[in-house]
This record gives sequence, structure tokens and C-alpha cells, in this order.
Amino acid sequence: MNITPWQQKNVIQRTELIISSFEHWLGHSLFHEFNVTDVKNSPIDIAKQLFKADFIVASHGIESDPIFNYGNQKALDMWELSWEEFIQTPSRKTAEEVEQKERERLLAETTKKGFSHFSTIRITRTGKRFKINNGIVWNVIDDQQTYQGQAAVYSDFYFLQN
Repeated sequence: MNITPWQQKNVIQRTELIISSFEHWLGHSLFHEFNVTDVKNSPIDIAKQLFKADFIVASHGIESDPIFNYGNQKALDMWELSWEEFIQTPSRKTAEEVEQKERERLLAETTKKGFSHFSTIRITRTGKRFKINNGIVWNVIDDQQTYQGQAAVYSDFYFLQN
């Protein structure tokens, strides 16, 4: 039986942390940020809804070189990766070398403040460059306020000519 990512228990749990952390830091629902009003109730339905959302959501863990632990379908498509490839990818690999210092600054600022707004350039697995505007990155925390990594969301992006 082929289980899609949003049906996996650890993905459902990560989805709950991503959504609750967004609301903790920004004071409103992640879904409402994108004018989604028909939000489901059960954890598995919410996991499915976020995975199939029309905006990009990705998160990484707390490793010394953080590795992605969540990407919705739109994120997987954007970076041209399967779920299995995505969750083995260090998040720094999505930024070109010239963008690494800015990425590190942004993540450090977010760690301190809880969330940050950003615009930046990222790169897909096959080297396609794209510009993100009006993104939000935030700290993912659990019920005890323990840091569990960071997540990002955006819908305003376009591919650049290489």
C-alpha cells in the first residue's frame, strides 16, 4: 500500500506543529494568511489540506546542518524533488553560494524574534533560479515552547532567466 506523505503519523504531527507555531508567532491562522476559509477539523484532514495547498510550505529540523522534514506538494514540485529526496536534503542546498550569508542572517534573526518576512532567490535541484517575494519564516515550537526547527511559507514567486 502506497501511503502519501500527509497520511504518515510523523507528517501529521509536524503539520500540527507548523500550523500552531505560525499562529503562536503571527497571531492568526496560516490558512487565513492565504484566504483559505474552509479549514478542516481533524488532524489528518488538515495535514491533507496543507499538503495540497496552493502555496508553498517547507520546514527543517534542528540538526547542525538542518534537513528538510516537511514540504507540501507545491514545494516538492518547485524544487523538483520527490518526498524521499526532499526529507534528506539540507535546507541550505536550496540557496546558492552567494545567498548563504543572507540565509544564515535571516534564520538567526528568526531564531531571535520568532518570525521574519523575507524576499530572496532560491534554486531548484536542477539549477533553476527563482525569486521569492513576501515570504514568512518562523520558529516551529512544540507545546512546551521547545524549539523544533523553522518553517517557511510563500506564494509570490517567479522563475528567473539563467
